[in-house]
Amino acid sequence: MQLTKTKVLIRSTLTGLLFATSLAFGESAKIAKGLELADPDSTVDVIVQFKHPLTEAHHEMLRRMGVKHRADLHLVAGDAVSMPARSLAALANDPEVAFIAADRPVHGLLDLTVAAVNASVAWQSGWTGQGVGVAVIDSGIAQHADLKGQVVDSEDFTGNGAGPGNGPGPGNGGPGNGPGPGNGLGPANGLGNDKYGHGTHVAGIIASSGASSEGLGYFRTFQGVAPGANLINLRALDQNGMGSDSTVIAAIQRAIQLRNTYNIRVINLSLGRPVFESYTVDPLCQAVEAAWKAGIVVVVAAGNSGRDNSAGTNGYGTITAPGNDPYVITVGAMKTMGTPSRTDDLIASYSSKGPTLFDHVVKPDIVAPGNRVVSLLAANSTLAQSYPLNNVQFSYYRVHGTATPSNLYYSLSGTSMATPAVSGAVALLLQQNPRLTPDQVKARLMKTAFKSFPGSSVAVDPITHVAHTSQYDIFTVGAGYLDIAAALNNTDLANLRALSPTAVFDPATNTVTLVLGNALTWGSSLTWGTALIWGSNLFVANGNTINGTALIWGTNSIPGLALIWGSGLIWGTGSTQAENNIDLLINGEP
Repeated sequence: MQLTKTKVLIRSTLTGLLFATSLAFGESAKIAKGLELADPDSTVDVIVQFKHPLTEAHHEMLRRMGVKHRADLHLVAGDAVSMPARSLAALANDPEVAFIAADRPVHGLLDLTVAAVNASVAWQSGWTGQGVGVAVIDSGIAQHADLKGQVVDSEDFTGNGAGPGNGPGPGNGGPGNGPGPGNGLGPANGLGNDKYGHGTHVAGIIASSGASSEGLGYFRTFQGVAPGANLINLRALDQNGMGSDSTVIAAIQRAIQLRNTYNIRVINLSLGRPVFESYTVDPLCQAVEAAWKAGIVVVVAAGNSGRDNSAGTNGYGTITAPGNDPYVITVGAMKTMGTPSRTDDLIASYSSKGPTLFDHVVKPDIVAPGNRVVSLLAANSTLAQSYPLNNVQFSYYRVHGTATPSNLYYSLSGTSMATPAVSGAVALLLQQNPRLTPDQVKARLMKTAFKSFPGSSVAVDPITHVAHTSQYDIFTVGAGYLDIAAALNNTDLANLRALSPTAVFDPATNTVTLVLGNALTWGSSLTWGTALIWGSNLFVANGNTINGTALIWGTNSIPGLALIWGSGLIWGTGSTQAENNIDLLINGEP
């Protein structure tokens, strides 16, 4: 296929080199990798995706095979079912079946944050996210004085919800409505609760009013990025911070249904799981794409495995799903270094790095504060009880305060905390200009991101005392550091898709080239030229411009990246990813 070059190599379609690894899944290309290893006598939970929208005929076909229905996932033309493992091959042979994916487990992946991202500039101009709905798909949102009146609807997709609805309208997307406990994957409208404590913390970063920490006697106020936004609480993770693909997809499905009811323009997904197949067949990725195409900006955590060197890649290739999807805004984590200024901020060494497995999408898209972030505490939650030392002391934010732990605020670290900072920023942009499309929002945030970084930095783990070196390349910091003031002051309107590009490895020359998914994505104009979006400094090693075009790396161009060039771990058919064993950073890093 002919390639053309402006400031970046462009081609019209993704071809064999990128997807050669996506077809070798088990004994059938239609069965997700790993399912073929299941005990034939066992029962497996899977998501069956069909080539056409779900009908009763599809259900009847599944019933004949002894399959137990669990939930309709119309969003991805799928059905969440439990079935005998021995029937997988027969089901895959049905011409109507497009793909059988494992219903995999998904887990949850904030004072100085607002200053670092320039949110106060937005507030001074009157932008608070007022009227914009943000769907928080997480472990729930507990009642908190700093979120009074902002949670307009609460629904439970874990099957553990109870209590009357606290939103203006009941959910009607499945079983579990009403005062009784929820059954299955349908929403159970219940008074907001968060037994894990993660979702409440995330919600506070987005929209906390800071009411419990403002006024006389306080010198720190824990206000969210978009304190005027409305929150739609869609609980998909349980008291241990665990859920599944199907619970998250069901919640995304519901967010789309409620889009007009609550003006839902943003979905926050501070969760993830390892990548097992191409995003083109992963049902979780297909769900976030459907939301994006429905006009909802989807913001996703990159993952917390940037220190993982189990595969010898120095943390590269560890982006989690659905952050591996090229549509969504995938967020990495920065450290504020305890100051309100952004100029001394550094990347958190645990923040997952790209490229993505199988498809080699360049991720993350942007970075935001995520280390030792103070936000709202969900009383009696699993996190609060397990890690009481993370309760913020009154002396941290109250004049003449003591070392007594607060029962209102809590500190957590991870890309889960960086993600809602970006979701809040999106709410501010959409209040300012409601006509912005998801692609225009993504393009504007990436183009205006702060792009001044050091060549590298070193972080020492406070527990293991191991030193971790981070390089500030495109696979680590993406397009740069979230800058809300710059985004609000920008008036450029992208009229093309803003899909994240792909990195293509050429074994003949040992170089990696940035390639766009189609000739129209991002474009080559002065306004949206690729170098302006990602910035030439992101392709610089230790202050020296790389030889050749700024968008091509050689084997030794950037220290650290040389570990993966030419390696089958990332580019070959043997792509693997270690289990993400750092779901949440309790103590963060210095």
